[in-house]
Amino acid sequence: MCAVGNAVAGWPAPDWVRPWNAPFADDGSVVRAACDAGVPLPQALTQSVGGAGPRFVPQTELPEGMAYEQFIFETGAVPTREGLHDFFNGLVWKRFPATKRLLNRLQAAEIAQAGVGQVRGPVRDAITLFDENAVLLQAPDALWEALIAREWTRLFVELRPLWAQARLIGFGHALLEKLVSPYKSITGHVYRTPVPPELGNDVAAWDRWLAARLTASELATKPFTPLPVLGVPGWWPASQDPAFYEDATVFRPPRQTMET
Repeated sequence: MCAVGNAVAGWPAPDWVRPWNAPFADDGSVVRAACDAGVPLPQALTQSVGGAGPRFVPQTELPEGMAYEQFIFETGAVPTREGLHDFFNGLVWKRFPATKRLLNRLQAAEIAQAGVGQVRGPVRDAITLFDENAVLLQAPDALWEALIAREWTRLFVELRPLWAQARLIGFGHALLEKLVSPYKSITGHVYRTPVPPELGNDVAAWDRWLAARLTASELATKPFTPLPVLGVPGWWPASQDPAFYEDATVFRPPRQTMET
């Protein structure tokens, strides 16, 4: 039986009213309902994505010694374990199929070139970071400038009204898994290219745009900037108090460069 939302298994159920879950709530509710009815998670996810998406198969179908990414590339099937981590991975596959396929192709190309090895290398590391922890942001320029500069008080307090014009989606499934049990220091990696405003809130358009522009060479530059996601206005009640952002262990200042 699928373990997502199963209290006996000790895994907390996602709270679909949380803003970070909004893009995945409809699909997630359907998959969880199937699981609660006794459908295994791989089967429930496959039913949810339909014919346009990948097949999700039990983790036991991944041959010993074969890279997870290579298996997906060769078979079109995603090995899936029972649990929240792979549950959210499946939901991201549903919402961002073109981008997930691209990331898999990039991983497979790196494996073909350099083998699996004990060290992934900069491109595979960056692809994995994107897949696990990336955040996509559509926002006014002033918010971007403050974010890149890590001017947290300006970003979240002084410019707070501008967040009404922003849209943010967590792409990384490990990030979404962490947010099931929120804590202040959860930090995502914002992809440093703004989502074009003309795409509005059309997630399918976001997916097509992202899949058309991501490259291995760009990812190798680590095009990310950190964002403690519970600082986003409206995401966490405590952030209504400006003092929330004074915690320098979470809202860290920019690194100082050494003068020579």
